[in-house]
Amino acid sequence: MSIVGTVDSLWRYPVKSMGGEELEESFLGFSGVYGDRYFAFRSPASPRGFPYLTGREQEQMLRYRPRFRHPEKAAGPPNLAAAERIAPGINPVNADPKDMSVDIVTPSGATLAVDDPELLGMLNEGVGVGDDHVLTLVRSERALTDCRPVSLISLQTVEQIGDELGSELDKRRFRANIYLDFDEAGGFGEGEFVGRSLRVGDKAVVAVLERDPRCKMISLDPDTGEHDPQVLRNVAQNHDNLAGIYCAVLVEGMVKKGDPVELMA
Repeated sequence: MSIVGTVDSLWRYPVKSMGGEELEESFLGFSGVYGDRYFAFRSPASPRGFPYLTGREQEQMLRYRPRFRHPEKAAGPPNLAAAERIAPGINPVNADPKDMSVDIVTPSGATLAVDDPELLGMLNEGVGVGDDHVLTLVRSERALTDCRPVSLISLQTVEQIGDELGSELDKRRFRANIYLDFDEAGGFGEGEFVGRSLRVGDKAVVAVLERDPRCKMISLDPDTGEHDPQVLRNVAQNHDNLAGIYCAVLVEGMVKKGDPVELMA
C-alpha cells in the first residue's frame, strides 16, 4: 500500500445540477457523500431512463446555490458514533427529512425553499418546451447521481486539460465529490486506479470502477452557466471523452480535507 496524494477538497451537490458546496469533512457512505444529490427535479421532457432536469437542458441551473437549512444536522448520520460502537459496525440511519431541508439562493439573490412553486417556474424558463412541462421535486436518501455513488478527479488532470486549451480551468466544472492532489503523478493518473481500491482518510475505502465519461456539463462555467464547447471537445478528442474516475464505497467512514489517499494492494 502507498500514499498517492491527499484530499484537496470535498464537495456535495444538495440539488442535482445546481451549484455545489465545499465541505471540511463528510460521511462517505455506501450511497455516496452524505446529502449529495439529495434532491432533483423530474422532467417529463427527459428520457424515461434519465428523467431529471439538468444543466444540459437548463444551463442556468449551475447558478442556483442550494444549502441545507440545518447544516449541522446534514453533516452526517445522527447516530453515527453509536452505530460504529456496535460490533462489527452497524449501518447508521439517515436523518429525518425535515432536518435535510434545503434553501436555494437564486441568481437574482432571492432565497427560496427547494419546494417553492416559484422556483419551479424559474427553472422552467428557457427550457424550450410547452406550458405543460411540469417539473416535480424528487427526494432520495440515495444520492441521485448519474452513474456511480462517488466521483473523483485529480487537480493534475484539471490542470492538464487547461494547459491543452491554453487557459486555467475552474476545477468545479468537473463536479467531483473528491478532488485529489497527487504527490507525484501527472494528469489522468487516477485512471490507473481502475480495478483497485483507495483508502481515503483513516477508514473509508472505495473501489475504483471505471473512468468517468464526460458530457456537456464540463463545458459550462460554474459561476455564469456560459457554454464553452471547447472543453468537452478537447476531452473527447484527446482523452477518449474520459476524465476522472467513478467509485463505489466498500467501507463507510468520515473523510476530511487534507486526508491521505492510499492505493491498496
